[in-house]
Amino acid sequence: MSILVIDVGTSSIRASIVHDDATVSNEAALPLLPDSPAPGLVEFDAAAMASAALQLATQVAGEVNGSVSGVAITNQRASVVVWDRVTGEPIGPGIGWQDLRTVFTCLELQAQGLRFAPNSSATKFSWLLDNFDAERSRDLCLGTVDSWIAWTLSGGSVHAIDPSNAGVTLLTQNGATSWAPKPLDALGISEASLPRIVDTCGVIGVAERVPGKPPIVAMVGDQQASMLGQGCIEPGLAKITFGTGGMLDVCTGTNAPTNEARTAHGTFPLIGWRHNGVNTWATEAIMLSAGTCVEWMRDGLEIIADAAESDSLAASCVDAGGVVFVPALLGLGTPEWDFGARGALFGLTRGTGTAEIARSVLEGVAHRGADLVEAAEVDSGLALKTLRVDGGMSANKTFIQALANAAQRPVELSPVREATTLGAGLLGHVAIGSFASISEIGQTWRPRETVEPSAALDRERWREAIKRSKAWESGLSSLEF
Repeated sequence: MSILVIDVGTSSIRASIVHDDATVSNEAALPLLPDSPAPGLVEFDAAAMASAALQLATQVAGEVNGSVSGVAITNQRASVVVWDRVTGEPIGPGIGWQDLRTVFTCLELQAQGLRFAPNSSATKFSWLLDNFDAERSRDLCLGTVDSWIAWTLSGGSVHAIDPSNAGVTLLTQNGATSWAPKPLDALGISEASLPRIVDTCGVIGVAERVPGKPPIVAMVGDQQASMLGQGCIEPGLAKITFGTGGMLDVCTGTNAPTNEARTAHGTFPLIGWRHNGVNTWATEAIMLSAGTCVEWMRDGLEIIADAAESDSLAASCVDAGGVVFVPALLGLGTPEWDFGARGALFGLTRGTGTAEIARSVLEGVAHRGADLVEAAEVDSGLALKTLRVDGGMSANKTFIQALANAAQRPVELSPVREATTLGAGLLGHVAIGSFASISEIGQTWRPRETVEPSAALDRERWREAIKRSKAWESGLSSLEF
């Protein structure tokens, strides 16, 4: 049996077939480039996203003669779309998760005792409503990207969201079992406009516009899908996805956290998935800049032609020559959450060359990965004995060795670079009965390689560099969400 997976990322949308032996085939993709009309704004064309999803779903399902047993959707979290319930047309732009236009709204709400963050969905919804339906008179649907794609594929018959996505809207209560009246009232959002909250895994509706009209059987946020794709389904199993940023997620089990807000060391408790009405929870730690730093070497410094060259250039020197790079190009996430921190290169000498700089950049991202591990261990109370890694930077051998050295743990590399598609597909297979339970997904994990730590990186020098890079823009450093 096969599951058609629609995987909506920040810069592309992909469709694939995931088989019950955990293999992926018939992959197809289209670009989905966000727009930044002004600093701090990140938008996307929701209609183009819907069209691309439909085109890819039709193409890939057609390649297997419509013999698709179910559809699974995985998506960038917290990005939002608002659309007309009758026409199905979006109102205004889609607003991306990185968008910061509601910073001052969040600060005003904080003064009223309501805690929102500009990178969550809540204030993005209210901004669209305030600007395109100020009187709240239109019959509109609000949704995250999973909701929008499900609506599109179902021909408008499914308006739903799963807990892994609902939880990051900051509009839910009681473990994302229902919408919370207090924040809805504060933002002028009608509960009737919001999607119904459904289990992550199970029949949600029918994809009427996909060849064969298969059921929609799974919806899950991208990082949680990556956890599933890398078998992180038992407490203490953790993965880091290194894309534009870096996201560490560790499974913490079915016991709900005592507090769903940001914890002492800058991590966040969140719902991994819900099956048969039971939540499995995770702790998430966030690195704001990872692959972005490699892009900066390519586009800003122009010392590499492509991402792959960062590996060979860094490997051409035995060490970074005492140079330490702090990857705070967008500030620091977990554990400091200092939006005013800035990237820095320390220890430059006359003998520093491009190879040492390239190596220091990769080692800086690796150090930051180790910081996430340390924070997640403290906040979750669980020991992370190994790290499972996917994302574009997982192909960089110099970086992966540096990560193992910084964290002093074995690093297991995902057999597929993007584990989100695989995880969503395996979840779909649970829904249709290919697996008896989610626990069986863990048995499919087979790392393509395990990298053991060798010489430890200098963590004390690293901590000193972090200290010096903090509060460079003091006004931004004072912001807390």
